[in-house]
Amino acid sequence: MNTIFSKKLLAVVISSLLVGFTTNHDAFAQSSDGTGSVTKVSKQDVKEHKDDHGEHGHDKGHKEEKDDHDEHDHEKVNKEGKDEEHEEGITIDPKKMSLANIKVESVKPEYQFSTVYAPGEIKANGYKSYVVSPRTESVIISRHAALGEHVEIGQKLVTLFSEAMAQAQADYLIASTEWQRVKKLGNKTVSESRLLQAETTYNASYGKLIALGLTEKAIDGISNKDIKAFGQYTLIAQREGVVLQDDFIQGQRVDAGDSVMLLADEKQLWVEAKVSPNKKLNLSIDSPAVLKLEGQSYNAKVIQEAHTIDPITRTRIIRLGVDNSDDNLHSGMFVKVYFQFATKQKVMAVPEEALIRSADGDWTVFVEDHPGEFKAVEIELGRALGGFREIIGLDSGTRIVTKGAFFVASEIAKGGFDPHNH
Repeated sequence: MNTIFSKKLLAVVISSLLVGFTTNHDAFAQSSDGTGSVTKVSKQDVKEHKDDHGEHGHDKGHKEEKDDHDEHDHEKVNKEGKDEEHEEGITIDPKKMSLANIKVESVKPEYQFSTVYAPGEIKANGYKSYVVSPRTESVIISRHAALGEHVEIGQKLVTLFSEAMAQAQADYLIASTEWQRVKKLGNKTVSESRLLQAETTYNASYGKLIALGLTEKAIDGISNKDIKAFGQYTLIAQREGVVLQDDFIQGQRVDAGDSVMLLADEKQLWVEAKVSPNKKLNLSIDSPAVLKLEGQSYNAKVIQEAHTIDPITRTRIIRLGVDNSDDNLHSGMFVKVYFQFATKQKVMAVPEEALIRSADGDWTVFVEDHPGEFKAVEIELGRALGGFREIIGLDSGTRIVTKGAFFVASEIAKGGFDPHNH
């Protein structure tokens, strides 16, 4: 009986062990959802989940991240490339350059001129001017030329009347008649002394009329047939020129030597530059100078230099000659005189208007690498040479914008970047 009980007990223990082993094995393959319910997860589900999140999900995430990085890098490259293109400069088409009057020239070393400024005044050429004035007290009867009129040699200018002239004309008429009568009689009838006296009186009366301003033609026209014209005489132009002054009215009485008209040849004019007496200028005859008047320039040359000081202005006068064949200059105009002194060596220089200051204060010029393509290049400034400025930092033959640089800078600024590569 004990044996039978022992066998039954052994069988129960073995059965319990087998049930426990099975339960543990199933529990190993189960998961809890936190609520006490148990969900059985198969190996196939685990595999699919791994494929979705481990392989496809992870790879997809990396791929999307990589695409984002590639797109960002591409935009960065494009942006840098665009900025680099902007920094190179700008291209302007020929039509726009023509409308903006942009001028491009090659810069090469040349002899330039430094300048010294002095104020000046246009004067009539004293060596080619003529003052019309009576040689005796007279009354002006009529004029024959007006202010600004161009007159020729021998042309009538003004007619006057003078008592002294009337007396001189009468004396001449008497002396001329007597001289003609005595000459006809000859020395057989008239003594030699009488003949000489008549001739001398005639010559004296003739000379007096010449001294009063009458011409030989006017003297030959005096006769008894025109007694009413006695005392009247006409002054004529002694040289070709322009009437610069005629400060008189008809009926006015003028004294001997008073200026009635001024004639001048304006093809060649004088310029009187007023220079400080302390300023030392190494000038000589024919030294060059440039006159500036209302944006126009005229070449002039030194012809005289005064060695005295003007008592009123306390300056010394340097006289220059200027050609006025185009008749743009007139006596009384004020001009700016720039005496020029050539450099000893050739220098690189550009017009002042070709210079543009950058944002950081540096001076630049616009260089043309290819037709119509411009970029700003920094340079250093040297001496002021009249309307030009010496520059340092460019190679000989470089083509730059010499006119219209401001327009080029404006066009570059419209692109939204610094035109000076900053």
